[in-house]
Amino acid sequence: MHIGDFTQIGPGVQILTADHPRDPELRKAGLESGRPVYIGKNVWIGGGALILPGVTVGDDAIIGAGSVVTKDVPPGATVVGNPAKVLAKK
Repeated sequence: MHIGDFTQIGPGVQILTADHPRDPELRKAGLESGRPVYIGKNVWIGGGALILPGVTVGDDAIIGAGSVVTKDVPPGATVVGNPAKVLAKK
């Protein structure tokens, strides 16, 4: 996991890197893996947000409180909701 300089993280934020296979037989075998999360510089992550494995958050992005981030966030974008969607771009 990487968190860039000047990034601010609100209370109750979860940044998840553990992942499980989509195939039920592999899951039953107990397999799991890790996928990195990259958070750029000067990002604001609002309280209670959830960032899922493998997501990249670009520099200067804003993640709204309580958002569930399932896909990459472009630099300068503001995302909100569940799943998080781009509200605005810088």
